[in-house]
Amino acid sequence: MPEGMETPNSIESARIEGREAGQGFAGRRIHLIGIGGSGMRALANMLLERQAIVSGSDNASGGAIDRLRHSGADVHVGQCAENIPEQCDLIVRSAAIHDQNPELLAAQVRGVEVIKYSQMLGRLMAERIGIAIAGTHGKSTTSAIVAYVLHEAGVDPSFVIGATVAQLGGPSGVGAGRHFVAEACEFDRSFLNLCPRYAAILNIEEDHLDCYADLDAIVEAFKAFAALVPASGAIIANGDDRKAIEAVRAAQCEVEAFGLSEGCTWRGVDVSEHRGRYGVTVLLSGNEFCRLDIPLPGMHNVYNCLAATALLHHAGLPGEQIAELLPGFLGAHRRMMFKGEANGITVVDDYAHHPTEITATLRALRDFYRPRRLICVFQPHQHSRTRFLLKDFAKSFAVADEVVVPDIYFVRDSDLEKDYISSEDLVAQIRLHGGRATYVKTLDMIVEHLRQRLGAGDLVVTMGAGNIWEVADEIVRWLGKDS
Repeated sequence: MPEGMETPNSIESARIEGREAGQGFAGRRIHLIGIGGSGMRALANMLLERQAIVSGSDNASGGAIDRLRHSGADVHVGQCAENIPEQCDLIVRSAAIHDQNPELLAAQVRGVEVIKYSQMLGRLMAERIGIAIAGTHGKSTTSAIVAYVLHEAGVDPSFVIGATVAQLGGPSGVGAGRHFVAEACEFDRSFLNLCPRYAAILNIEEDHLDCYADLDAIVEAFKAFAALVPASGAIIANGDDRKAIEAVRAAQCEVEAFGLSEGCTWRGVDVSEHRGRYGVTVLLSGNEFCRLDIPLPGMHNVYNCLAATALLHHAGLPGEQIAELLPGFLGAHRRMMFKGEANGITVVDDYAHHPTEITATLRALRDFYRPRRLICVFQPHQHSRTRFLLKDFAKSFAVADEVVVPDIYFVRDSDLEKDYISSEDLVAQIRLHGGRATYVKTLDMIVEHLRQRLGAGDLVVTMGAGNIWEVADEIVRWLGKDS
């Protein structure tokens, strides 16, 4: 039986261990700056479940903040020194929080210990058998698949995912089992604070160039991430991604490649396809391990499921159990998320905000829905990302019939960065590459723009890491009233 596989006796032992680990946080007053972010929300929920006294702040209110309050967190909207409780044991800051944040400055004056989100995540992971999923794309979906299958198998993992997973009750959970599944983000090299026994590197591309000099620097960070895995563990790396393989060459642990190419430890063969959904036979070292029906459209999800299968194997699940449980996964929030359909118009929402993600998602949507027209409403995320990857963005919309672009979602960048690039520049580049694109400044204006143009057979997908999902919700409401 592979190390880490749960048995009835070890489940009960892990319940005791989990209670003891939780006592380390019980009664501690922990304040989270930027508590509204998906990862920070998950962390807050985990701490609450471990009886910590949680407070926090964010710049905007919303349903997520309301849910945290309902769970017992004291959350402030707006950030100021007075938000920090008079008695505070520890402050956790989101990676998006600037050094001049008033709460952070006040914490330094008061001498309160301050750590990053990823550091707290690493402390929690160190208590368990850590499973960390890294890569430029696919982290949330793959992490969610692993956590979901382990949960359905009765292994009862703890997990923190950068997206809500309805089947798991949210983006995080504290289980009695010994496994801890976490999405490992490379932004600000935060994944270097984790303590994984098993890790996956799904792919490596240029991104977050506001904190990395170039692709070589990104690869170096992934090399350091791979070095975190002990000799007793294993790394699952994309054998069809040259940079991913480069990042694991010096790893001290076992390395297993996954992909469709010969030579991959975990190889997909006999691939079948129907309306964008795939079936694949999984070989382990050349021998049949299982046959998977991939539950989500798109070839990129074949790769996600191959990586998930390898990690689940190391968690102790047999091939037949993985093949039985994995197809029941319904997806993560804002990942090709069906929002509604009326009058022959379909509305989907997606988190894609990198050129490769956009291309993969649009292809999967066209194959699955086969719309008369595919209309993409894309909200660029960060001026710096848009500027650094402008030409790649322009090419990524080739599958769409029309692209509608509002103003760039401003986050983390300096005000000076706004002067370098605009949405009009992106629209011009899309047109230059043969696409049909329109700049429409605000989300309200986009809703009206779409209402005048949508017709039966159209698929509209809102896309981006900002608040573009609000457009999808408004269109669904409009369709509901008009149907």
